[in-house]
Amino acid sequence: MNDAVDVALILDLLGVFSFAVSGCLLAARKGFDIVGSLLLGSLVGLGGGVVRDLIINAGVPAAFSNPLYIIPPLLAALLVYFLFSSVQRFGNLLVVFDAGGLALFCVTGTLKALEFGLNPVSAILLGVTTAVGGGLLRDVTANEVPKIFDPRDVYAVPAFAGAFLVVLLDTFGWSNVFTTTGVAAAVFAFRILAWRFSWNVPLAVQGWHR
Repeated sequence: MNDAVDVALILDLLGVFSFAVSGCLLAARKGFDIVGSLLLGSLVGLGGGVVRDLIINAGVPAAFSNPLYIIPPLLAALLVYFLFSSVQRFGNLLVVFDAGGLALFCVTGTLKALEFGLNPVSAILLGVTTAVGGGLLRDVTANEVPKIFDPRDVYAVPAFAGAFLVVLLDTFGWSNVFTTTGVAAAVFAFRILAWRFSWNVPLAVQGWHR
């Protein structure tokens, strides 16, 4: 994909912002101050990408080498600071922004893995790790049950599906700005539908009941 770098950067920054908003919203619910909000938003927004860059040995993680990555968490913290009092009754916002970050990061993580020459299976795994890593750090830091381990929710499955589609598109030479954006949109829709209709996956042991 000739425009992969630019598209990946744009999607990555959007993913950072989306995840950062989810972190700042959770911080607001927990009663954190503005500094705590900024730190939690930065942790979830940048955490997955840092893990990704370290795994593929991409040098200094993009979050620390590119100043653009500092902007989304700052905007997210300010947005929540000024608007939370008027939107706090909409508890669904955190899920929506989290789904946006999940969708965008599974795409960008997989694209970067492929760019660095990882095989398809490893690229899928890295895409999923990028997608769920920030949310995991956010929930653990805020003393919440991580969504990836919640048996009443579907979280990693949409990321796996999105990463697989990105690899499939790249294999057949169909990877471009429209198809990758379409994959991100599909993952977002999958995550929201799973949450809205309480979809879940089988428990670890057959015969157990929720």
